[in-house]
Amino acid sequence: MRRIFPHPAVSLALAACLVAGVLTLALGRPDGAAGTDPAAANAAAVSDRRIDLERFAAPGPWKPAGTRAKYGRSYDVARWKTRWVSPGFDFTELITSWSARTPGSSWIEIEVRGRTAAGAKTSWDVLARWAAKDKVVQRRSGGTQADDGTRVATDTWKTAGLAAYRLRVAVHHERGRKAPRVDLVTAMTSRVPATAGPTSAPVAARGVELTVPRYSQMIHSGHYPQWGGGGEAWCSPTSTAMVLGYYGRLPGPGSYRWVPAGHPDPWVDATARLTYDHAYRGTGNWSFNTAYAARRLGASGEAFVTRLRDLTDAELLVQAGIPPVISLAFARGELSGAPISSSNGHLLVVVGFTATGDVIVNDPAAASNDGVRRVYPRAQLERAWLQASGGTAYVIRDAAHPLPAAPAGNW
Repeated sequence: MRRIFPHPAVSLALAACLVAGVLTLALGRPDGAAGTDPAAANAAAVSDRRIDLERFAAPGPWKPAGTRAKYGRSYDVARWKTRWVSPGFDFTELITSWSARTPGSSWIEIEVRGRTAAGAKTSWDVLARWAAKDKVVQRRSGGTQADDGTRVATDTWKTAGLAAYRLRVAVHHERGRKAPRVDLVTAMTSRVPATAGPTSAPVAARGVELTVPRYSQMIHSGHYPQWGGGGEAWCSPTSTAMVLGYYGRLPGPGSYRWVPAGHPDPWVDATARLTYDHAYRGTGNWSFNTAYAARRLGASGEAFVTRLRDLTDAELLVQAGIPPVISLAFARGELSGAPISSSNGHLLVVVGFTATGDVIVNDPAAASNDGVRRVYPRAQLERAWLQASGGTAYVIRDAAHPLPAAPAGNW
């Protein structure tokens, strides 16, 4: 189960560090939402996207930062900082995504600071300490850190309204051992209206349905309480596993040897374990799910958290063969045909659209794999999604499925 926030916000700015040169790409919104007035967006997300690329090559952008004692070991540390990024409006939320390799006992740390329009700067806040595996490092979000008008809420940095931000990435490795490789770091800055607005009209993907495998989170109820306990707690990793299965990138048997023989869909257990946030104590950390997916896809794919304006954006992704994972919430009677009566935070996979524009989903809350495929009324699902999370989505794709043109610059 994924918690929600009372006033979700939206835009997108991406800063990426790859393994020389800098590329910047800025995409605006045709509805005027990239301006300074959030109300101009009406019911759509205020959105901005920028991409910075730098090589991960010695000496590259990485600067030595001494040593650090952590997890009972001594680590050599190197850091890299983005430039200041101004999305063009006062943002109230920021969510990072990344793709990294962390061999052995190595790990990465991601921090953020902000700046007001008047030039006042906040302190650096830790967003995540992350490693792909958990034998040495227990991956964790940064904790509340409520100060100077900002705070960290698991995967989301909340502010009272800032004009610019800067990210800092640190890599940690024991001397003489392999260092992490960071391929991508992104930041989504956000501000959205308080209401979802009218239902979108279907445009692109009517009659399209992707062949995404169907996995139920509920068949894992009670399993591995140290990683959330399965069942309703595992909607996010189960959805992530479905999309990875669609691309043929699920973990192999070596990744779930610890799961008992005969256990159904053990790759879901493996995904839950490797997305678990030891600070939040759950598997619903958006950033940890896309980081895991990015690692499974390798250099040929990408995975990141973004927000979409409405289901017309989801249609463009589905038409391109990319099934988005979306975050929603609903009360009793608000989502007809759902396998659960209500949820204060849930994730599922959009796999297609009917001829009339209703939404075909793989909903992991079904009691069994056979019941995962559902069709939800467009208006109900769109409202449950936009009201709860401002259109939050995981975009996970492989090399065979390039992103379509983004009419509003939100991917």
